[in-house]
Amino acid sequence: MKVFLKNASLLLIILLYTSISFSQKSQIAKANKKYDKFSYIDAREIYLKVVEDGYSSAQIYEKLGNTYYYNSEYKSASKWYSKLISEYPEEVTPEYYYRAAQSLKSVGNYKDSDKMMSLFAEKGGNQVIAQNFNENPNYLESIADGARDFVLEKVSINTAFSDFGTSFYLDKIIFASNLNSSEEAKTLSWNGLPYLDLYEADIDDKGNLSNVILLGGDVNTKYNESSTAVTKDGETLYFTRNNYCEGKKGRDKNKTIRLKLFKATKSGDTFWGNIVELPFNGKEFSVAHPTLSNDEKRLYFASDMGGTLGQSDIWYVDINDDNTYGVPVNLGPEINTEARETFPFISNKNKLYFSTDGRAGLGGLDVYVISLDDKGKVTGDITNLGEPANSANDDFGFIINEEKRIGFVSSNRGGDNGSIDDEIYLIREQCIITVTGLVTDEKTKKLLPGTEISFLADDNELINSIIVGADARYTFNADCDTSYSIRGTKKDYNPNENRIKTPLETGKIEVPIALTPIDCPSNDLGCRLTLQPIYFDFDRFNIREDAEKELAKILIAMDKYEELIIHIESHTDSRGDDLYNEILSEKRAQSTLNWLVDHGIDRSRLSAKGYGEKQHINECSNGVKCTEEEHQLNRRSMFLIQN
Repeated sequence: MKVFLKNASLLLIILLYTSISFSQKSQIAKANKKYDKFSYIDAREIYLKVVEDGYSSAQIYEKLGNTYYYNSEYKSASKWYSKLISEYPEEVTPEYYYRAAQSLKSVGNYKDSDKMMSLFAEKGGNQVIAQNFNENPNYLESIADGARDFVLEKVSINTAFSDFGTSFYLDKIIFASNLNSSEEAKTLSWNGLPYLDLYEADIDDKGNLSNVILLGGDVNTKYNESSTAVTKDGETLYFTRNNYCEGKKGRDKNKTIRLKLFKATKSGDTFWGNIVELPFNGKEFSVAHPTLSNDEKRLYFASDMGGTLGQSDIWYVDINDDNTYGVPVNLGPEINTEARETFPFISNKNKLYFSTDGRAGLGGLDVYVISLDDKGKVTGDITNLGEPANSANDDFGFIINEEKRIGFVSSNRGGDNGSIDDEIYLIREQCIITVTGLVTDEKTKKLLPGTEISFLADDNELINSIIVGADARYTFNADCDTSYSIRGTKKDYNPNENRIKTPLETGKIEVPIALTPIDCPSNDLGCRLTLQPIYFDFDRFNIREDAEKELAKILIAMDKYEELIIHIESHTDSRGDDLYNEILSEKRAQSTLNWLVDHGIDRSRLSAKGYGEKQHINECSNGVKCTEEEHQLNRRSMFLIQN
């Protein structure tokens, strides 16, 4: 009897285990079906329940991690990838070291992320991604050094759901949003969010957005519409939509609705109609995120069509004169990696901006830029935009008007109340020029440490000054497209000043300063200061703008040398009556003196006298024909240092 009971109990345990095992396998099979259809939210719930019931496998951890990774929930993704690597190390394929690295990076754990990337490369991970990592081990410093000077702020039109994918449209933008979604609205099984529609909003010169309305016409449907490109005349719209046209859904072999590109044309002021599917779409792959070249003869997009190097690549097609399209062309390994390249944008300065997670970045999708030549060929190096345009999360949909230095980027870097939904950020580019240079002896070419370098505005106002160190190098930050003076002064050397006009784009310029040794006695202040004259307009005694700049230098000298006493001699050209010119020159002398007094110099340190036309510095006396430039040299105030 005991044997029977013992055997019966064992049988019961086996049956229970078999029943539980069968149930788990059934649940996993159900979850896998949903996963294969990209129903990640539904699949995730089942996988989590199976793990909670005590069953796990490398495949479950992989897919659980992926359901978070593909929805940019990197903190949760890193948890399951870490369990996969620690519990099933022999079953881990290289790509999961890469995804673990990306997930760890996105939560700020760069140290462990780099370890995972090293394992990814060591175990034969994708060649381009591994090479990018190995060639740039100090990528964080490189990104920081090349970061663009942007200021970011959330736009006022963001909603409680997702808002992203802006494009310029005349004096407006178009973007995708769940703005009109209600609690009863259908949601995407991919991420649990409602379906997207396209909206437009007004944009002012400062980038502020207002007056959001649903895009008019036939573009929006009950499925997803997103990322767009609009022709410069505002009459043609390219947009992304689920494979849905004329009321019919299209599915691939796994019953999944893919993404396609469509074109709409505008009739009237607001109605978008005549929806046409572009001919290079396909049922078994996605085509999305359009952007136009500057001449509008080429359409760029992202796709995973045949020939794609990774999960998605940047492609283009030529737009022919008869509105037909060429064969899709992959931009190749110069741009594309084995990971995701997406959201291309061509700027008005012919630069290709795009997002990828296939290069050493800050985490998730980062925005990169590379220049294109007139034929659309990439030139130069790919550059990460750095912070703040990029973050530890996904940053994409970058657009910019480089002339106005205003643009937008979409990001899930952190919404209100910890939301990971996408939001739109306004970008304002701060155009900054780094001005740097060496200070040397003009004759010997030796460095001159200890030189004072002053940085002055166009009106001669002092902005900043430094004493250069042992390396004799100075550095200042300046605004773009602005005039400055850079002045060097050092004991026993004549001062020297360089005038510069900074470029239109952020960058760095080299402006060396060479000083000439003074061939003057050390106590001869007049010789050492080399004070220059100021000039007047014909028949005028007011101080001109260029004269104010020279007077400002005299002002600085008199502030520096309290013992300095100056006599002002003023003159006229030969034209006009002699007596009139004596009076005019006296007015010029007093006008010059009064400017210095008005700017803080004690009147007792100044004297002034007008000499009419008696002391010309050239041959332009009465009756001699001279040019205006020659006459100008005589209409002056001179500065003499009194002993």
